[in-house]
Amino acid sequence: MAGPGQEETLSRRGFVQGGLRGALLTGVGWVMGYLGGRGTARASVWQIDPFKCIACENCATACVLSPSAVRCVHAYEICGYCRLCTGFFVPNPSSLDEGAENQVCPTNAVKRVFVEDPYYQYSIDEEKCFGCGRCVKGCTAFGNGSLYLQIRQDRCVNCNQCAIALVCPTQAIRRVPDSSPYLSKTAGTGA
Repeated sequence: MAGPGQEETLSRRGFVQGGLRGALLTGVGWVMGYLGGRGTARASVWQIDPFKCIACENCATACVLSPSAVRCVHAYEICGYCRLCTGFFVPNPSSLDEGAENQVCPTNAVKRVFVEDPYYQYSIDEEKCFGCGRCVKGCTAFGNGSLYLQIRQDRCVNCNQCAIALVCPTQAIRRVPDSSPYLSKTAGTGA
């Protein structure tokens, strides 16, 4: 039989052991909850909704990168292959020749190739593009909108708060799942 001092020692020991077990289980539970939550959370990246973008030119200057991570892309499926492409030519060009004075793009990033009369194919040289959106503005205003801006994920540093999103007048820049990082103009309404 234990004496009065031994009962007190056993209950203190039991109390300490129980407290340690409780703390350990709480810690393990917290770690499992944290890791389990991380495993199911979807990572996201910044992207431009092409249906909200007005090609305001902020993408070229507000990005933390120089040149910007934003580039123009071309949705060939909806292009009209026009002889007079308003994403390529300035409004009221002096002639339909490809001289720099007649082109919208300040870096000659929009390329024009003759297909057959009256059709031309347009493509974007992404290495020359810096995301000003002038071609997008022309294509949207007078054409069918086949040119649009995207944040290229191989260039973007995925800032916690995108500097371009902060100054975007139409809130066209939003987070999208990294499993489908590109919003397409041909994929629907952009909702």
